[in-house]
Amino acid sequence: MNRYNLGKRLLPVKTNQKTDEYLKEIVTLCEIEENLTFHMARHTFATTITLSNNVLIETVSKMLGHSDLKTTQIYAKVVDEKMKSDMNALRLRMIEQV
Repeated sequence: MNRYNLGKRLLPVKTNQKTDEYLKEIVTLCEIEENLTFHMARHTFATTITLSNNVLIETVSKMLGHSDLKTTQIYAKVVDEKMKSDMNALRLRMIEQV
């Protein structure tokens, strides 16, 4: 971390466009058929890694650099919808077993 000495940032931050270029190279090398973007990575981090693992939404908001908590709540809504969908699927499986 001392190597970069970027103040508040842990690692150097490239532009979204440059990061997308790197992701395209990785996708090609790995023969992935998905179009990966920096935005997708941020969204996955916010939903799958943090909010789904009970990290406080205020903490996630700060990590993402959002100035308004309402912006981060959009990610939380996605997590809530996924939870509802998963619970409905579980309920249907349990009904089938009875």
